[in-house]
Amino acid sequence: MVDQQTFVIVGASLAGASAAHALRDEGFDGEIHLIGAEEHLPYSRPPLSKEYLAGTADRASVFVESKSWYADRDVQFHPGTRAVDLDLAAHRVSTDDGQSRRYDRLLLATGSRPRRLTVPGATLGGVHYLRTLDDSELLHSLLADGGKRLVVVGSGWIGLEVAATARTFGNEVTVLERGAVPLAAALGDELGNLFATLHEHNGVVIRRSVSVESLVGSDGQVTGVLLAGGETVPADLVLVGIGAVPNVELAQKAQLVVDNGILVSASLQTSDPHVFAAGDVANAEHPLISQRLRSEHWANALNGGPAAAKAMLGQNVSFDAIPYFYTDQFDLGMEYSGFGPLTRGADLVYRGDPASGEFIVFWQNAGRVVAGMNVNVWDVNDAVQALIRRAEPIDPARLADESIPLDQV
Repeated sequence: MVDQQTFVIVGASLAGASAAHALRDEGFDGEIHLIGAEEHLPYSRPPLSKEYLAGTADRASVFVESKSWYADRDVQFHPGTRAVDLDLAAHRVSTDDGQSRRYDRLLLATGSRPRRLTVPGATLGGVHYLRTLDDSELLHSLLADGGKRLVVVGSGWIGLEVAATARTFGNEVTVLERGAVPLAAALGDELGNLFATLHEHNGVVIRRSVSVESLVGSDGQVTGVLLAGGETVPADLVLVGIGAVPNVELAQKAQLVVDNGILVSASLQTSDPHVFAAGDVANAEHPLISQRLRSEHWANALNGGPAAAKAMLGQNVSFDAIPYFYTDQFDLGMEYSGFGPLTRGADLVYRGDPASGEFIVFWQNAGRVVAGMNVNVWDVNDAVQALIRRAEPIDPARLADESIPLDQV
């Protein structure tokens, strides 16, 4: 019987904790082991570069569940523990505390880690990354009093969110971007420039088309960033935000199929029928677009964990959630839903005037809405996602016409 089985979740992440929650909600009465490398309870990462970093959210608010929740539901949580070996034939996972546990079903929710800067000087003191709760707390302590010179290497979402918070605290902030436009890979040049202008209007210096040669320092502490061409940008601290790398090492060692993450089906099943993967680490077949998609955003972990849990229980699962994320930077709040790979070369359709700071923009590919972003316009995300799910050509004039409700376009 399924309630006599043991399920092991490797990764005490949002995906892992959400999966454990779903298993109990679905009536699974067997053993659940939740193995986490960090000492903390599972937590949600978006606040780490937003409200928690800014000090406007308390510590308890970032945790997925309270400590008592795990005990009350008999979820055996193993903090500060790393899975080091996976034996697919024996159905066993070994951890660095010397334990070996047999599983009937295994979920890999190992997430990702920051891509490291590899130039000379990258290991100097004062060089930071933002991935963990501890990272966020340290950055807050260093930035909250203002008066620092922060250099951000990379202009992705985390880099710009930290830049906005640091500037709000009264720090000098310089963002270094290898390309011509921040966020161009995610949003395209036109909308990437909108974010760049927002930052520049708030006193952030955006340096475009620059290359970092090295980090320079004194007495083991970073003092600046040397650019190609010889210029040094002074820095009291440096934040590196140049992307993330999926944590696939355990899966690779076990010879699961890996390619830009762990390859999984639409039911989040790996190449081994007893092993599943969810969250950042899963490169899944997406049934709505008939191609693989690996998403590092919060909603994928939140929704993917429960989907994997149901599949582990033998339910018929086709995980078709539309990727979603949000950002808060200065006075701009935004939600984005859609399929980034399908937006390349797509047509932009605006509903509202971008200059007003309140608008919705759609990406149309062959007439189909493949993504939508609402900026300082709220309670429309469900309607945006419904337009994406229609997967049929839509008249762009109707999309742009603010007199037509989105659910009637």
